[in-house]
Amino acid sequence: MFRFANPEYLYLLLIIPILLGLFIWANKKQQKNLKLFGNPKLLKPLMPNVSYVRPQIKFYLMLTALTLIIFALSQPQFGAKLSTVKKQGIEAMIVLDVSNSMLAQDVQPNRLENSKMILSKLIDNMSDDKIGLIVFAGDAFTQIPITADYISAKMFLSSISPNMVARQGTAIGTAIDMAIHAFGEENNKIARTIIVITDGENHEDDAIGAAKLAHARGISINVIGMGKSEGSPIPIPGTMSFRKDKEGNVVVSKLSETMCRQIAEAGGGIYVRADNSNVAWKAIEKEINQMSKSDLETKVYSEYDERFFIFAWIAFFLLLIEFHLLNRKNKELNKYNFFDKEIFKKK
Repeated sequence: MFRFANPEYLYLLLIIPILLGLFIWANKKQQKNLKLFGNPKLLKPLMPNVSYVRPQIKFYLMLTALTLIIFALSQPQFGAKLSTVKKQGIEAMIVLDVSNSMLAQDVQPNRLENSKMILSKLIDNMSDDKIGLIVFAGDAFTQIPITADYISAKMFLSSISPNMVARQGTAIGTAIDMAIHAFGEENNKIARTIIVITDGENHEDDAIGAAKLAHARGISINVIGMGKSEGSPIPIPGTMSFRKDKEGNVVVSKLSETMCRQIAEAGGGIYVRADNSNVAWKAIEKEINQMSKSDLETKVYSEYDERFFIFAWIAFFLLLIEFHLLNRKNKELNKYNFFDKEIFKKK
């Protein structure tokens, strides 16, 4: 595993394009000023020791060295030893509805984006737990297997959209069944929960039956209902229009709280309706914190090998070359024209 011990230094890389831009600007300004004195081709014989290439080589050597020094300061490291660590926590599978109805805007900015914000807050408040993610619409797919890698989980959240599942619908039961199997072997010693985030419009399968099966295996199911019971039209991305049925009527997606409650009750968990406040994720977090913690094994890199010296040595040699490279042509080496098209020049 590769990592930076001091990643904050990587922000210094922002000065690289700035320095490059300033150099290009200064170079063009110099050429413009030179033209004020006459034709550059006619002026060149009058400045036999002036090199136009050497300053550019010196600059790019220094710029490359600076980049390498920044990487060295960030202390790149490679994992050298993988160890198994036991932590007290739970295992949670997130089952997220990504059907088109989740684009309805009865919660801001829309149901799906609000769901992603809730998940982000839940992950931020986890420490020793494991988490996984399943997305579903007409079909269900495991996106993140059960893991303790919160960084990867949060990075994936930003890319979630209804386009991830080609077949539209709301197959909650299929998603719950997939989550049950995602935990692996049945183990009553490990506290496990499934967190379903949906608008509850299930038209595909037996979600309540799947919830009962999960509960029978010692897995609780908590449900977060997205939307409002009065409903909202579903916008078509990239347009000002709304989705319509076959008869041309605007489709209004309504939160089915009855279905959401029934799933939560069957799964031995709680149901909470999301709004524009923090009520939903706080209620789920409280429920998770009340669960008994179990020993969870996690593989982590306990030792890292330093690799900063590789970048430092390369930077040192580049700076050494830059230091000995003169801006002007060397009189002794003037007969060897290394920086022009001709290799040798007659005296």
